[in-house]
This record gives sequence, C-alpha cells and structure tokens, in this order.
Amino acid sequence: MNAAATDATASPPILSVRGLRKTYANGLTALRDIELTIYRGEIFALLGPNGAGKTTLINIICGIVTPSAGSVVADGHDVLRDYRAARSRIGLVPQELHTDAFESVWATVTFSRGLFGKPPDPAHCEKVLRDLSLWERKDSRIMTLSGGMKRRVLIAKALAHEPAILFLDEPTAGVDVELRRDMWQMVRRLRERGVTIILTTHYIDEAEEMADRVGVMRNGELIVVEEKQQLMRKLGRKQLSVQLQRPLARVPDELSEYRLELADGGHALVFTYDAHSRESGIPMLLRRLGELDIGVKDLHSSESSLEDIFVSLVSAHA
Repeated sequence: MNAAATDATASPPILSVRGLRKTYANGLTALRDIELTIYRGEIFALLGPNGAGKTTLINIICGIVTPSAGSVVADGHDVLRDYRAARSRIGLVPQELHTDAFESVWATVTFSRGLFGKPPDPAHCEKVLRDLSLWERKDSRIMTLSGGMKRRVLIAKALAHEPAILFLDEPTAGVDVELRRDMWQMVRRLRERGVTIILTTHYIDEAEEMADRVGVMRNGELIVVEEKQQLMRKLGRKQLSVQLQRPLARVPDELSEYRLELADGGHALVFTYDAHSRESGIPMLLRRLGELDIGVKDLHSSESSLEDIFVSLVSAHA
C-alpha cells in the first residue's frame, strides 16, 4: 500500500459500509451483510464474476439504489440521511456509455460540475479534458465521438466536481490499449493527490498492478478483503516444473509423498509447494529423482498470480 493509504489506516475511513443488504421485490438478494472499510488515498479493487453484486454495491454507495438494511458513510456523510453532501464527495464512471448525445463535450462536463453545486471553474475543467486527451474535441457533440472518446467523457464528467472518492465500474471494458494506459496514468496522479479509487475490473492483471487492497465478491457476499501482497503471500502457490529426459506413464509410487502431477504428455513433473515454508522440499525431491534414475533435463519455477488466487477463491465459495 502506498504511504498515503498506509497512514490513513490510523485515521477515520473515507468510506464505511456496515451491515449492507439488498433484497429486491422479486425476492432476489443481491447483497448479504456487506462490511467494508476503505481509507483515504488507497486504490481498492473489487473483483467477482458477473452477478456477484459489485455494481449493486457501487450503486447503493452512490445513492442510485436504496439498500434494504445497513448504512454507508462517505467522507463523513451518511448516503441516506445526508444524500446531497455524500453524493458531492463521490464521482462515478459507470459501465454503460450513456450521456447527452447532442451536447458538446465542454457543455456536458461543465454542467456536471454545476450539478453537484460546485462554482464554475473553467481552468479545472480544461485540465481534466487535457489529462484525458479531450481538449481538442471540447466543442464536438458527444454523438460524433468514438466509443473510446465517449468513455473518456464519462471519466471527465465524474472528475468535474473534484470528488474525494472515485468509482470506476469496469472502466476499461472494450476500450483500446491507449485509453487503458492513459486511464491508469490518470488514476496514479489522482491517488497522489489523495483521491480514493474503487474499481471493478475483469482485467485482473490491472488489479494486480494498481490496487493496494483487493475485495472478492461472490453471490452477494464479500468473501475476502485483504491487502494485495498479503493475499498473494497467504494464498499464493509456487510450482516447480521438472522437465524430464524420458517421459513417464505415471507418477511413481515412491514419490507419493510429494504433490506431483504429470504434464506435457508425461515429459514433465509439476511440484506444487508453499513458497513461504522453511523447507520447500525441492532438494529432497531432486535427490529422490536421481535415486530413481529419473533424468532431469530442465527446471522452471512459477508463482501463482492474483488471477489464480481469484479463481480459487470463487471456486471454493461456489
């Protein structure tokens, strides 16, 4: 976690979610007793399969959906009792590309700022548009823009009123590589200025690169919240792939004490071990292979990624 986010854990959270539930009229329970604390200046990645409840959680925090039970406090303001003040502290970039097709880029961004009660600030709006490579298109109507440019406009609208908390709901889904790169550069700059970022993404490599902490949702429940590196240390695995000089038809009984699997048509043995254990077992395994006259051609080690961990967590709670 970055210094700003680490220091913040000693102070009141910028976002506090307590006992949050949402059950719709048709009986569908979208959220089940969500407890979540987010600190100022951190980047928090919310992961989960489609239908896990991520967007419902974001919409409740942003005041778009009313919860069935529980509370949300954003930067000191309850989102139900003090809706206007809470909403002014939050910026939201939704998944859907919906905006005023006939308005110009400049008009829609400046209007969005005024919508949250902020006084006009052309210099700030210009900076936002320049940061998102939109300044040259400020007079263009939204309907004339490409999908990627429309996505940039949504981000500009969300930043127009200078929010303390920014939600990015699948912000890079279906966009080009250039926009993804620009967006993450912008996210880093915002975090440096103390803005708290909460993002959902299907690109788990983005969460692995950007996030300080990770939350994983499944069936309306928040099944884990952990600092990213701690999560990877706690649940990560290492694997040693032993390339063999001659293929094996099966794992010999003499090696049953090791977690071994045959791979590559019998040309490799894959050994899974705890990377943080004092004894990995690798030296003893290699010694046993020599004793059994199993020739080793090459060795290759790999460590589980955040994506591997995500898949194992979701599968375990299926």
